[in-house]
Amino acid sequence: MPVADLLTTFFKAKTDQLALCDQLEEIADSLPDRVNRQKCLYAAAALAPMIRKVHQFEEELLFPKLAVLMIGEPTSAKTLERLRFEHCEDECFAEELSEALLDLGRGREDINVEATAYMLRGFFEAVRRHIAAEQEIVQRYTH
Repeated sequence: MPVADLLTTFFKAKTDQLALCDQLEEIADSLPDRVNRQKCLYAAAALAPMIRKVHQFEEELLFPKLAVLMIGEPTSAKTLERLRFEHCEDECFAEELSEALLDLGRGREDINVEATAYMLRGFFEAVRRHIAAEQEIVQRYTH
């Protein structure tokens, strides 16, 4: 895939991920008294598959291209390895969060709303930081 197409796909994926982070933040802000169950169910269904799909694209197509563009950088291998490790963490966290969102969406009474809000905020803040780091790296080595 040409670099221009990779970049288009990458930036579109990041826009989609950031939109989902905004939705997760809205859900967190709505807790405990203004929960929109439909939003929770949508986010639960979209979250883990989106994260896995974006990570697969990055690891199989984007990172190999970046590795070539970063040749000569002493920390390039460590940087890409750190991003891969963060992907693994985010995917595990997304699975857990999807379950919590399903519980919220189904109106489960015994859910710990404070813990769920904390999980939501931890996830979307980590993803936003990860995206910022990836965008900085991509822009540095592709322009």
